[in-house]
Amino acid sequence: MVDLLAVLGGCGGIGRSVVERAREQGYDVAVLDLPASLAAHPAPDGTLCIAVDATQDEQIAEAARTLREHKPTLKGFVNTCGFLTQRVPTLETAPDDWSVTLEGNLSSAFYSARHFAPLISPGGAMVMTGSGLGASPRPDYGAYAVAKAGIAAMTRQLALELAPNLRVNCVAPSAVDTPFLTGGTGRYQESNTSILDRDAVAASIPLQRLATPEDIADPILFLLSDHARYITGQTLFVNGGAFMP
Repeated sequence: MVDLLAVLGGCGGIGRSVVERAREQGYDVAVLDLPASLAAHPAPDGTLCIAVDATQDEQIAEAARTLREHKPTLKGFVNTCGFLTQRVPTLETAPDDWSVTLEGNLSSAFYSARHFAPLISPGGAMVMTGSGLGASPRPDYGAYAVAKAGIAAMTRQLALELAPNLRVNCVAPSAVDTPFLTGGTGRYQESNTSILDRDAVAASIPLQRLATPEDIADPILFLLSDHARYITGQTLFVNGGAFMP
């Protein structure tokens, strides 16, 4: 029987790479994302697609029910969804932007773990997507950094509570060369303006480049695999040497 992997945010830059790599490795993949994202970046033929807003708990619950009808259990679950509203000093963040950022990055991770963990078969794994900003802050990323730090903490908490049946880990990238840098894939309209100076950031990284989606997708697939069978509760920093805890 072919193992099923569910990818929340599967139409984003990292998500699409996870889907592609997973299919290459023989997984059956289900893609969950916003309707606009599914329309803009159609999944490969034969892929189960479920439209969902991850900030809405009931929509996540309904998506989990739909997935269970397709196949009763998952081999693994990957959450790549998240977004950044704008860069401003933390205490200048509008309360609405603060709430939206935490809801879209941290609460959505809680909702998805809550409803998808019960679908994962014993021995399976869950991978969250954090950020280096959650452990190594930079100016003007306050709400986003706080949310991603929360995801790292949630990873440790769930790893304890779901062991020994499930493993839970987090991949924390640095800047990745995806549409996220220009507004995201579905929730906010992409623009031609990057939220950072790509050349300057690349020059500051020991490996002298931004990450590609594949640079992040491959570690995610590793953490899902049996090669990582004794790894749980960890945050794996994938950043070309930009942050070395």
